Amino acid sequence: MATTCRTAGTRVWLWRWRRNPLLRRSDRFEAWIVLVTWLLVLLAGVLAGRAGAGAVEHGLAVRAAHSHPVRAVLTQDAARTTEDVHGYGDGGVWANVRWSAPGGPHTGLARVEPGLKAGDPVTVWTDGAGNLVSKPATGAETRLQASLVGTIVGCGAAGGVLACGWLVRGRLERQRMEEWAREWECVGPQWR
Repeated sequence: MATTCRTAGTRVWLWRWRRNPLLRRSDRFEAWIVLVTWLLVLLAGVLAGRAGAGAVEHGLAVRAAHSHPVRAVLTQDAARTTEDVHGYGDGGVWANVRWSAPGGPHTGLARVEPGLKAGDPVTVWTDGAGNLVSKPATGAETRLQASLVGTIVGCGAAGGVLACGWLVRGRLERQRMEEWAREWECVGPQWR
């Protein structure tokens, strides 16, 4: 019958929580530090992620509430393809447009469909003062941006808490090594 024996590399799970006469007070303290650190990592990650996502959703909702569509007219022909003008890959090109807003007529650059002629009507988005703004994000775009920001913020907060826990454990380890050195100074000469 083969017996299994533990090797030096085998980990014993929850060893800090088991009864052991060799377990020091600092080992128990370290066990609590590890437990509290992981609980705080989860809590900070979730709360910070939700707060970050909520802030993005709120900001995009406010921005959408303060922008509205306005009919404008092209003042120049739009490029026929997106390669004619610096495009961002969304199929639109930049062209000069004119629209009416508080304070009189306004002109500016807006993204329009390629191939439109001067005088063609287009829809642009403006703020309360009549200045051009980008089109508000759709519901899917808002959710995507909020979830990405929430994930990044949550991971950052969790990483910060984890780093603090590691610093506390490192300090505890240094104290433990100093205690062992002091004890060895007393016991070491007796072994020679």
